[in-house]
Amino acid sequence: MRETEGQDAVTRAEAIEQGGGGPLGIADLLARVAEAEAAQPAEPAPPRATDARPSAAHAASPPPPPDADTTDAPPPPPADTTDAPPPAVAKPDVPPSAAATPDAPPSAAAGMESQSPAAASASAVSSAAAEGRVPASAFPAPGASAKAVASAESRSPAAAPLSAPSPSASSPDASAKAAAPAQVPSPAAPTPDGSRPAAPAPDAQPPATADAPPPASPAPHTPDDLGAAIAAMAGRFLPGGHLAPDADFFDAGGTSVDAVELAAALEDELGVALDLDDIFADARPSSLARRCLPAVATGTGTDTPAAADDTTAPNAPAPNAPAPNAPAPNAPAPHTPAPEAPAPEPPAPPTPPPAARPAAAQGGLRAGARPEVLDQILADLALADRLPFTADPEPLPPRRLLLTGATGFLGGHMLLDLLRHSDAHVYCLVRAADEQAGLARLGEALAGHRLPWSSEVRRRITVLPGDLRSPRLGLAEETWNRLADELDAVVGVGAAVDFLRGYASLRQSNVLGALTLAELAATGRPKPLHHISSVAVFNEVGIVSMGEDDPLAHVDRLVAGYDQSKWAAEVALRRARDHGLTVTALRPGGIGGHTRTGAYNPQDLSSGLISAFGRFRTVPAFRYLNAAPVDWVSRTAVAVICEPDAWGFDYNLTGVPNTLDDVVRDMAFGGLHVRVQDWDEWRADTLARLEAEPVDGLSFLTRVLSSPSALALCEATLTGPAAGTERTAALVEALDLPRAARYDARAQLRTFERLAEDGLGRLPGKEDPPYLWFTETTEGSVGPAGAPADSPCSMALTLSVASMHQLVSERRVDVRGEVTCPAAHEGPLTVEDGDLWVRPEEGIPQRHGMTHQLIRYRLRLRDRDGGHWWLEGRKHARARRDLWRQTRALTVEIGRQGEPARLTGEVVVPADSYVRDQIDGIRVDPRLTDREKRAAKLTWLAWFGLEMGRGLLGPFARAAADLLDLRRTTTLTERHR
Repeated sequence: MRETEGQDAVTRAEAIEQGGGGPLGIADLLARVAEAEAAQPAEPAPPRATDARPSAAHAASPPPPPDADTTDAPPPPPADTTDAPPPAVAKPDVPPSAAATPDAPPSAAAGMESQSPAAASASAVSSAAAEGRVPASAFPAPGASAKAVASAESRSPAAAPLSAPSPSASSPDASAKAAAPAQVPSPAAPTPDGSRPAAPAPDAQPPATADAPPPASPAPHTPDDLGAAIAAMAGRFLPGGHLAPDADFFDAGGTSVDAVELAAALEDELGVALDLDDIFADARPSSLARRCLPAVATGTGTDTPAAADDTTAPNAPAPNAPAPNAPAPNAPAPHTPAPEAPAPEPPAPPTPPPAARPAAAQGGLRAGARPEVLDQILADLALADRLPFTADPEPLPPRRLLLTGATGFLGGHMLLDLLRHSDAHVYCLVRAADEQAGLARLGEALAGHRLPWSSEVRRRITVLPGDLRSPRLGLAEETWNRLADELDAVVGVGAAVDFLRGYASLRQSNVLGALTLAELAATGRPKPLHHISSVAVFNEVGIVSMGEDDPLAHVDRLVAGYDQSKWAAEVALRRARDHGLTVTALRPGGIGGHTRTGAYNPQDLSSGLISAFGRFRTVPAFRYLNAAPVDWVSRTAVAVICEPDAWGFDYNLTGVPNTLDDVVRDMAFGGLHVRVQDWDEWRADTLARLEAEPVDGLSFLTRVLSSPSALALCEATLTGPAAGTERTAALVEALDLPRAARYDARAQLRTFERLAEDGLGRLPGKEDPPYLWFTETTEGSVGPAGAPADSPCSMALTLSVASMHQLVSERRVDVRGEVTCPAAHEGPLTVEDGDLWVRPEEGIPQRHGMTHQLIRYRLRLRDRDGGHWWLEGRKHARARRDLWRQTRALTVEIGRQGEPARLTGEVVVPADSYVRDQIDGIRVDPRLTDREKRAAKLTWLAWFGLEMGRGLLGPFARAAADLLDLRRTTTLTERHR
């Protein structure tokens, strides 16, 4: 009896959908709605030529029954099925809301008979909306008139339903626009009524007929075949030699250089032209195959971020066929039925595919923001709602903690700071095959960052072979449960830092990895999670403020995949806070090199920019550089981890930002005179120079400056405001930590030296304009070696320094000028290359005695005939009273290149020209300001005077020691005195 009544209700609903007459006067009510629509016509917006979804009017019309073939013929008239048994399909798991039962109240259709026409029309639209036949935006508010209903149904495609339209519901024009490229067979020809026959499943063959030709062979490039071919080719560029079609190329060990070679190989061998941005966006072969074959991709359903939204799985029945467990064709169904997942964990809420998104949602986004990426981000955020609820952790400094990313630049420094400033035992998650391999990899990484790797360090750490991208970190269940019960804190530093890869390629490490750490922190005993985020969560062009508690950027305006992944991870962990989890977000900016060791991260964007600044002597116009040295960032982060009162807040670890004037002034003071350019001009100039002079360590910067998404990241970084650090500054003061200082030229000195040693940077040299210079003239005489000096000799030299770094690190001065010595050559000898060292070898005497080295000259000369000569000169300090002459007299030796000295003698700086030339005559680079010129001159005089004073004091100190020597035996110096 109930089945008969339920079928009767279904029949009435079907009659309503078909527009025919039905019992209880519902046709009259719908007729009145139609009259209202005719009275106020609203012309629907035409569908976009490139949009495969139906217009709002098409979406609002009732779809055909799922088991009816509507591609070649119109739907059949409704049949009277009152006395017929129900269709042989499985019943839905949920009770049908529209089926009438003896114990249930009258149906909604019966209730509408007694309503007013306006209320009846609203109720009818409400029922249709509940069944998914009308978009939610078309449902009027209570009391709305039929005019409002008609207006809502005739809106632009922005009101299209969120569920994906079936292929049969798409317009013929849109289906034609979705044609595949040359590798894909062309769609079937349209039928006489303008529609196209439904495309068969990828593996299905069309039925053979008497007039039809035999079925054609499958296309050579189906998504599965092409994905397998791309995977096989990508394996050639990986350390393991193999890549699964659903595995990420970069996660398997591929680099940016490998991606460039892979793109070239795909085009040469397979004829597949892929842009590098496509590879970086999602580097899984299966995803790349679908991008090459977009028309076939709609029926593959391979596991990708976009495919997770598909409603047709690879082994699912055809779109128009009822599923085995689906409800009856005319019974109400859920809005978007999700297929049953084989995993015990419930699937993520389904999100609409890009084709079903409203036009406003697609056209209103900034360039580069893909709707499928936003859909994937929303789905990933929903995963945080599955985390278990937990209580507050015990407020004590951690004794056992898990650290990820210990092999990275910041993670390695944090590991050593944790060992230095706490008693904690650190479990380090390292991607390795076993513990021994993990120890070797960790030790190699620490040594590469100039960090100690001793037996004491190894004693206080435990290496856990695992993978941040794997479920439960790739750990055994026993290990996972033991860590959940024993750990006091979880520190997540590990992340994939790549400004070229897309969100789909980075989410496994940066988002899902962070959620796995949150799951571990919430499992077992309560423990805090300290997450290393980034100020990249603010990388929206035009953002006003970047305070520690300010709102993050709009995710739809973050173009770079790295920015999107860091944003999604931090927002997901904010949701985890609602589950009781204590989450601390630590946001570094640019992480500069170590102020003492000079260790730097070659893949950090700030290091790459600083290298380019110093190498090419140009800088782009920017507002602020939010960067701090790694030793300060690491020490501050570890202090937060070890201080329970600091847990659960957000911190910007960016230090004191540098302005454009700060950077230009620091570099000029160090002799690096830079020219400020517009961003576009600087980018073009830098790319041209990197192409003309390739530098291996800066190849990533070339790709960053060539990538549209990475350029958006750079633009946001250079035009953004200064990051606020009020909470961090208060913490530093309360814990008596080293205060944040501007990352200036002095702090970058060691890093610049390391960059120059590695060929990335270029310190000032002789080829650069001098920073400071003065002249020196000498007069004297020389003669043949071993003979009296009776031939005149003079020198007119210019002494200069390219930077103060040259003085501090080498105590060297550049020399150029001329030497006039008729005994050597009738014409002047030009200085081709010359150096002067102050207190060479710390002033230690060359031979045992009281004569100490004060200054040494070494010149390479060339005469007018092309002959080459050399000159060696020394100023010595002695324990005598003629100190003034010692600073001016120079003993010289002159000879031809490759031969011993021919001439020896002595030349002296005239007393009347010394002060005039070497003190009053000091000149400084005219590009500096007057204040900077005075500072440079005083710095030189102070440094040179100090070094000369130390050199002159040495012999007197040694003579005093000899006089005070109470030994009975005389020293060698006393014997010859």
